Amino acid sequence: MEHRDADGAPGGLPLLVVDGANVVGSVPDGWWRDRRGAAERLRDALVAVAGQGLPERPGPLEVVLVVEGTARGVDGLPEVRVVAAAGSGDDRIVELVRAARAEQPDRDCLVVTADRELRARVGALGAAVTGPRSVRG
Repeated sequence: MEHRDADGAPGGLPLLVVDGANVVGSVPDGWWRDRRGAAERLRDALVAVAGQGLPERPGPLEVVLVVEGTARGVDGLPEVRVVAAAGSGDDRIVELVRAARAEQPDRDCLVVTADRELRARVGALGAAVTGPRSVRG
């Protein structure tokens, strides 16, 4: 049975926060011609990750995809919450990790990004980090 918090979001599950711009940008597949479409394809691919997990984090997982710029109009799915960053996507990811750890200090948080500065920032909050390949297949 899936755990839900007071807002109806999955709670208590390991948290996977995906740096959408960084992951989409990790593969030169023409994503720059349709940033929103690329973010939607990533969101759709994350549905399986929410249920099955990753090799280092078995599922189910609470999956949050952070989008910015022209990808901000991407809708979430029941399995993947999409959070639009008003400004910096990195700042929003740090806020999400900080809030999750404040609410549940022992909560397992994993951030998907190759951005060195972001890796250091979320690592300082106790989150683990993995690279884009972990969710790109």
